[in-house]
Amino acid sequence: MTLAAAFDRGARAYDRLVGLNPGYHAHLRRSAAAIPVDAKRVLDAGCGTGASTSALLRVVPGAEIVGVDGSAGMLAEARRKPWPDTVRFVHSRIEDVALDGPFDAIFAAYLIRNLPDPDTTLAAMFALLRPGGVLVVHDYSVADSRRARLIWHAVCWSVIIPLGRVVSGDAGLYRYLWRSVRDFDGATALAGRLRGAGFGRVHTRTMTGWQRGIVHTFRAGKP
Repeated sequence: MTLAAAFDRGARAYDRLVGLNPGYHAHLRRSAAAIPVDAKRVLDAGCGTGASTSALLRVVPGAEIVGVDGSAGMLAEARRKPWPDTVRFVHSRIEDVALDGPFDAIFAAYLIRNLPDPDTTLAAMFALLRPGGVLVVHDYSVADSRRARLIWHAVCWSVIIPLGRVVSGDAGLYRYLWRSVRDFDGATALAGRLRGAGFGRVHTRTMTGWQRGIVHTFRAGKP
């Protein structure tokens, strides 16, 4: 089963599960706040069921927001929700997306870690941004901290994976989540990856609560 198919299968239960995660939506809003408030066109890369889109609307309520995701099931859940006319959704892998004109900002929440070739996708994002545009990445990263790795392992196997099995009937997607975070770049390596893609002014900060050192915001600019 491909990753997109796994997300398709888990889409109906996804919002219920993330809603049980303390801080999930607040942390998305915190990262989305790094998007410039004067942005007119924003790409929500890997928008999923639209939680990141909602976070963006709080920051740039008048902007055109294009949500892109490779999972048709996740997008179906997003499209069931009420949105202003300035929001639209596109079913595509981000590296294959065909969109007109540059974007002022790109928001990529829980996306980079799930990509088979992050560098190719970051290059595609770089090309989609106007000069001076901003990329904000919101994602898990635990490789730099033994404490963060231990907490992530404990939370996954005591809460996330069992809860995923109960709510969705299949824990496969949540076992994947555990592995993908475990094996992903550390925050330092991901910041270096962004610089390698051509981005400058790379800044990193972590979240609060139990996700301190586990979930991070990365803000980078296109020269």
